[in-house]
Amino acid sequence: MELFQAKDHYILQSGERALWCSRRDGSLQLRAATDLLLAWNPICLGLVEGVIGKVQLHTDLPWWLLLIRQKALIGRLPGDHEVCKITKIAVIPLSETEPQDLELELCKKHHFGINKPEKITQSPDDSKFLLKTLTQIKSNVSAPNKKKIKESKEKEKLEKRLLEELFKMFMDSDSFYYSLTYDLTNSVQRQSMCEKTNLPLWRKVDDRFFWNKHMIEDLISTDNAEVDFWIIPIIQGFVQIEELVVNYSESSDDEKSSPETPQESTCIDDIHPTFLVALISRRSRHRAGMRYKRRGVDKNGNVANYVETEQLIHVHNHTLSFIQTRGSVPVFWSQVGYRYNPRPRLDRSENETVSCFRAHFEEQLKNYKKQVIINLVDQTGREKIIGDAYLKQVLLYNNANLTYVSFDFHEHCRGMKFENVQTLTDAIHDIILDMKWCWVDQAGVICKQEGIFRVNCMDCLDRTNVVQAAIARVVMEQQLKKLGVMPPEQPLPVKCNRIYQIIWANNGDAISRQYAGTAALKGDFTRTGERKLAGVMKDGVNSANRYYLNRFRDAYRQAVIDLMQGIPVTEDLYSIFTKEKEHEALHKENVRSHQELISQLLQSYMKLLLPDDEKFHGGWALIDCDPRGSVT
Repeated sequence: MELFQAKDHYILQSGERALWCSRRDGSLQLRAATDLLLAWNPICLGLVEGVIGKVQLHTDLPWWLLLIRQKALIGRLPGDHEVCKITKIAVIPLSETEPQDLELELCKKHHFGINKPEKITQSPDDSKFLLKTLTQIKSNVSAPNKKKIKESKEKEKLEKRLLEELFKMFMDSDSFYYSLTYDLTNSVQRQSMCEKTNLPLWRKVDDRFFWNKHMIEDLISTDNAEVDFWIIPIIQGFVQIEELVVNYSESSDDEKSSPETPQESTCIDDIHPTFLVALISRRSRHRAGMRYKRRGVDKNGNVANYVETEQLIHVHNHTLSFIQTRGSVPVFWSQVGYRYNPRPRLDRSENETVSCFRAHFEEQLKNYKKQVIINLVDQTGREKIIGDAYLKQVLLYNNANLTYVSFDFHEHCRGMKFENVQTLTDAIHDIILDMKWCWVDQAGVICKQEGIFRVNCMDCLDRTNVVQAAIARVVMEQQLKKLGVMPPEQPLPVKCNRIYQIIWANNGDAISRQYAGTAALKGDFTRTGERKLAGVMKDGVNSANRYYLNRFRDAYRQAVIDLMQGIPVTEDLYSIFTKEKEHEALHKENVRSHQELISQLLQSYMKLLLPDDEKFHGGWALIDCDPRGSVT
């Protein structure tokens, strides 16, 4: 679609449809494409893919229009539905301010032979008026108004910083996905249970995962069928789609790349069965935010970092789906402060938590019928207080449809023995089989998934992803054997397994970047099935980065997320600048805090590296933690 700039509006046009976005009050209006003739000097700025919505970064500042500037095709789901990732956005001020260079793709109709779009020039009358106004403003500025000028500059700085964070959210984290023909917010099972209607896609979505709902509210509230074209439901999360070949005789990638290995051009489809695997993670827009800014449950029963992950298998006309969820421990708890890995604390009493805990699980049971809780938090040490509070609430709730399983991940996998996760999957194997999965074909639903696993650790990131991948693998192997794609007694072929591990590792990295700002820890095990020293050292760097991001960036990111969801910003945005400077000064002065950070990092990773029968006697620091010194 084409984007035009006029004096009072930005105008999006596609075929006979047009959307006018006011530069005076930020309002959106549907109009006929022919109305472009009524606009004052419209100039085509280029092409965009669609509308995300609009956001206001401060009540005293103008609205900003968010557009999809560039997309990447992720793949096609069964039914030839294209799924796209937003790779670049354009953010345009709905004000008289001139937009910066948007770097839009130029449309051939209006820019034939032109490299850059033309800028709108002001008429002589407008220029004289602006000059007169500016002179008048200057003459009226006096000493008492200096405070207002300072406040105005602070607002502009704040807006600029929040805009930077908004761009990073969409362009640096590979977080936002959409499809024009497939409902990414709903699982295959939920879609199969809905009546076949001619309702537009956005009217059928799961409200929990409709991430741009608030930003597009102006259009949603419009009583006009033409609005359906402009509303694109967007999810935050992760999507990857791959086609795998079940070939037990296939050579490794290293052998294939060797010039001595002859390459045969045989058609594998005629010899080896293939299947499509897709992983779709959808993050809830309720209680959305960053790790140390959003923990636990809220008064409505929503929990932080709530993500539904659907593993989808498609073979011929058969589509099989298995979903799991993750979400913060549903009690009132937090980790306050700017130390590395702050000590968790409970913020409300047991009795105050009961109603919100109940609200959370009543909603979960309504959506999924049964819940099997897999709690991975440590049963000793600083995490114990959260695990104990969780168990108490489960006992008080006392619901027959709720099953509680505790697995101390760090205790069972001590010494980097992450393969011990199989101890858990073996223990719950019967539960996995009883839960079944959703299975549909052209005729309809063959069977339904009865319940889900709700997996959590403290952050619902690293340990959670390892365990969810292990459970999903058990399910996928069962599904492929049922369909006759895999022999009954054989494991997944090596290459299939390697790609499968990479998909789940990518999923873990994406969700971790969205919640903690870095890639997932323990990702090397999910990727390769092995835990190595290099992976442990990389995790140490990521842990330190998470600590840094928590101190200096998360406040901005949290503010942007809240504004996108229409939630009042809880933190004084103007104080963020001051706090950041204070933290930087404190960071330079307090050497002891740096030594403590390094010490805690070493203690954490000693536990992973050392087997049970070995003790730590001494070591040497490879990096000087004093910022005044040089790296050694």
